[in-house]
Amino acid sequence: MSRPLAWYLRRLSQMSVTEIGGRTVDHVRQLAWSRQRVAPGQHVDPPPSVLSVRPAPAPVPDHARDLVPEAASKHLVAAADRLLAGDWTVLGTPRLDIVDPDWFYDPVTCRTAPQHDLAFRIDHRDERVTGNIKAVWELSRHQHLTVLAGAWWLTRNDDYAEAVAAQLRSWWGSNPFLSGVHWTSGIEVGLRLVSWAWIRRLLHEWSGVQDLFEENPLALSQIWWHQRYLAAFASRGSSANNHIIAEACGRVVGACAFAWYAESNRWRAQSAHRLEAELAANTFDSGVNRELATDYHRFVTELGLVAMAEAAAAGHPLSAATSALLVRSLDAAAAMADVTGRPPRQGDSDDGRGLVVDDPESDPWSLLLATGGAMVGRCPWWPDGEPGVTATVLGALSPQRSTSVARPESPPRLFEDAGIVLLRTPPDDGPEIWCRCDGGPHGFLSIAAHAHADALSVEVRYDGVDVLADPGTYCYHGEPAWRSYFRSTRAHNTVEINGMNQSVEGGPFLWTNHSNSTILQTQTGFREVQSFRATHDGYAQLDPPVVHERIVELDRTARRISITDQVTGQSPHLVRLAFHLGPQVGVQLSGSTAELAWRGAAGDVHATLRLPKRLRWSENRGETEPVLGWYSPEFARRVPTTTLLGVTDTDSNLHLVSVLQFHDEVRGMAAGQPNPRIPWKNGYGR
Repeated sequence: MSRPLAWYLRRLSQMSVTEIGGRTVDHVRQLAWSRQRVAPGQHVDPPPSVLSVRPAPAPVPDHARDLVPEAASKHLVAAADRLLAGDWTVLGTPRLDIVDPDWFYDPVTCRTAPQHDLAFRIDHRDERVTGNIKAVWELSRHQHLTVLAGAWWLTRNDDYAEAVAAQLRSWWGSNPFLSGVHWTSGIEVGLRLVSWAWIRRLLHEWSGVQDLFEENPLALSQIWWHQRYLAAFASRGSSANNHIIAEACGRVVGACAFAWYAESNRWRAQSAHRLEAELAANTFDSGVNRELATDYHRFVTELGLVAMAEAAAAGHPLSAATSALLVRSLDAAAAMADVTGRPPRQGDSDDGRGLVVDDPESDPWSLLLATGGAMVGRCPWWPDGEPGVTATVLGALSPQRSTSVARPESPPRLFEDAGIVLLRTPPDDGPEIWCRCDGGPHGFLSIAAHAHADALSVEVRYDGVDVLADPGTYCYHGEPAWRSYFRSTRAHNTVEINGMNQSVEGGPFLWTNHSNSTILQTQTGFREVQSFRATHDGYAQLDPPVVHERIVELDRTARRISITDQVTGQSPHLVRLAFHLGPQVGVQLSGSTAELAWRGAAGDVHATLRLPKRLRWSENRGETEPVLGWYSPEFARRVPTTTLLGVTDTDSNLHLVSVLQFHDEVRGMAAGQPNPRIPWKNGYGR
């Protein structure tokens, strides 16, 4: 839907005077640049500043091919073969045209986005104009082409290289400067430059690579246009989140790998400065990304590593301070993972990638840790990363160098600046009980674009299985009711008052009022009893205000998690307490007692969740009016799960105690035999 005037006013209210001025300058520049638009089919000459000598990007050293693990090589080649056979899925939707793509087609809505219009006049937020814009943009990141280029690098099978060349020529010819929807977002422009640099690098020894790149006027123009665009139209102000990191990374990679223009040295220096400044602005001292969306922590760290490798290969390494920042980010990523290596599910996730030269089905978190280990070294306590092509090629391109940052001797459990507290049992206690407690800021910058209204929520896993689950994201565009639900307070394991979110939603990527959480006390490490105590002001706007304080305790010996909620308020209010079970968990609810069961690695596992009797409890599963009882295992996919919802009306204070008791007796099952008490859906969780 097109944005109403009220949305623009809300969005404007979240901007500083400086940002408004900068966006005004951008608009004036757009008007001036409109005359430079190149129409599809128009003849294109090489850019005026192209140099006569155009050195190829630094190639991956020859010995690196022999270092790629055999399994990773097989998986990448198999993925490339699927692609050539026309079997490819993008954001959960098959792309039946993948062999010869329609770059403007949205397979979700079956609409076609504008190709011939001036980019600055296209409202990419209006699904009626572009279809589901994320589905349109995603294929034009050309990360499926880096898969093909990687397969060629491993096998020297020219079928892969020729398919890459055909699709690049198709895209370059269909998307000249400022024409069409693919010139409407800087993050997409930046990620394309990363893909093109690695395509050129991986095809370094292919006989047709120079005709495709250095000697191709269209390629020379596109690479120049992309860098000019990013130099002129950077994200700014309240939008300077992961988007500006991707834009700056693309500029660094483009200027280093394609130093073919009179502007290249200037672009490289400017972009490196911008990237380093924005990485620092986007990262807490603890190493946690300030968006407080775990998947964007991975995405930003990955982009930083890609830029670091490219700059080092070009002989212009990034600063020691930036290397130290990326080390802290990697250590934080490793520390937050559970015993199986799975990260938290906090905030938004769209499964975005900075560079794809492994099978796209590979676990990106594991690949990140393997790549980080190859580039900066790993701590002994890190979970094992999945060695793959990405780690091999980036590690070979950017040999390790020492950093001055002190590495933790054991995985941190408290990230105080980010408000993340991890309560977890040690390995000697048996199957791990892992609990993430949320007591941090609502999100990053004034719009907190990728935050969820999840203050004081908990996420609990047993031996890596979601027991009390964070819902995930599911979608960004086109389904506003679903977008609102997955980021709402009700969708998280916390308390909701009067049917309101703790923070006020102003649009799908806009929060106009942010709740502030305060951690009051923590006890972490492998203590007998670990605890978290915090409060937030999300309901201070009520008259009179209502205050929610929560205490979470993990008792190692008892194998028990206790959650105590104190709701303080003197006016009539409706209180809802939600516990969202993971999709593998079956439940039998009797009054205020829920018996839980799921299949673990060794067999059936059971737990009892004793709920506050003061509330009226119900099971809710896969409901749509209103939306309740859903879990998103990956972007663009949702599965039903069970939500236990307790409700009461009160005009006084409430003291609510919930106790999750794990029963470690495991009843073995035959391999592959489903548990009839567990609601399997399409094999998920097997």
